[in-house]
Amino acid sequence: MSRHDDAARALMQARDAKQRLALLPEACRPTDVPGAYAIQAAHRALMTKGGFGKQIGWKIGCTNEKAQEHLGINEPFYGGMFAGTARRTPARYAADGFFMTVIEAEIAFCMKEPLPAAAAPYDPGSVADAVDYVMPSLEIVDSRYESWTTIGAPHIIADNGSHGAWVSGEPVRNWGEIDLADLDVTLFADGVQVREGNGFAVMGNPLNALTWLANVRAVYAGEGLQAGDVITTGTTIDVYDARRGEHLMADYGPLGQIELYID
Repeated sequence: MSRHDDAARALMQARDAKQRLALLPEACRPTDVPGAYAIQAAHRALMTKGGFGKQIGWKIGCTNEKAQEHLGINEPFYGGMFAGTARRTPARYAADGFFMTVIEAEIAFCMKEPLPAAAAPYDPGSVADAVDYVMPSLEIVDSRYESWTTIGAPHIIADNGSHGAWVSGEPVRNWGEIDLADLDVTLFADGVQVREGNGFAVMGNPLNALTWLANVRAVYAGEGLQAGDVITTGTTIDVYDARRGEHLMADYGPLGQIELYID
């Protein structure tokens, strides 16, 4: 087994035992971004075998400058999303299934056509042509580390980008008629507005984040995006630390609404 496999097993053990890590063991600790993505790939393979189901797509994190400031990171990162932790609105999750329930309101894409690595680099126009539909979504951010805001990019990437779960809304196929950069998003908790933001917070336009992913996957994995992949592009709002018993509703205007219950 490689040191990447050892790190992946340590992260899976933390998930299974529901016991957080201070750091990954020194002998297999990631020291750079390429090494972190190698650990993540091994980690995602273990998640598929360990009951999380088929990988359905990708989450992008830290596309929002405030999110980058929150984690002390200066560039986006990605992780995998899985069928076993993805649900349609209105969704319910048990709070004790997570170490934390940090909520991000995100604009997601579903790919109609693949974006192979061999054709990179891509621009937003070519990426938009490959999109099938857009949907509102909520991500539950979760971390296997005791201090996830100070652990640094390599550890976060290795931990599958701190992904916990994902809730999707209804598909919007006429999304080309909507200015995603100017789309306002409002989050309510038990009927009270707690956050507001917009699509511009996501690298100026969520399509820019999707383009970033297509290109960076070509660099770090030698792979692109597949038809049918769903990609959530990063938070439009400041993150919200949800509590047990809360009912969350995010309003995306022309993209619709989405609901999440934390039991």
